Amino acid sequence: MKRICVFAGSNAGLHPEYEQKAAELGHLLAQKGMELVYGGSKIGLMGRVADHVLQEGGKAIGVMPRNLFRGEMAHTGLTELHEVANMHERKAMMSDLSDGFIALPGGYGTFEELFEVISWSQLGIHSKPVGILNIRGYYDPLVDMVKNAVAAGFMPETHLQLLIVESEPDLLLERMAQYTPPAYAHKWAELPEQ
Repeated sequence: MKRICVFAGSNAGLHPEYEQKAAELGHLLAQKGMELVYGGSKIGLMGRVADHVLQEGGKAIGVMPRNLFRGEMAHTGLTELHEVANMHERKAMMSDLSDGFIALPGGYGTFEELFEVISWSQLGIHSKPVGILNIRGYYDPLVDMVKNAVAAGFMPETHLQLLIVESEPDLLLERMAQYTPPAYAHKWAELPEQ
């Protein structure tokens, strides 16, 4: 993996560990020679990851929709900043530029980005690793919800393997580097396998 796309909150959260782990991830990405691809902001957890990648001499590539955010939100010290027309173009470019995805704590936007790339993985649109940095158990309810979807018959159990969940950045990156997509599982229970 040469480039990792990070989805993260535009706020830093209320507990200092959120920022600490975001900083640790940024340091590790740079130390391992991995470039960061992210939303281009200088604030929140997004900005903390980028700052620490850059402090370590790494490369940080931002992708930000034109006219959607105030100018003071854009990180001016990035290696590259791409301006696109809208959120759809942003997500498409971030995906095209990346070899894997990591979600840090965040809100609706982070959830939506995470679920889009995991859905693309489920449909076979890509076979890149998708990870969650589960700081302070932030994503425990989401992981439980996904397991409930399996138990309720809305997705095959093998699709749990599409999501890599770790609480430590080094372990998450290690598991992502070793990722092999699970064997194909027919997604649609009511249709015959082909």
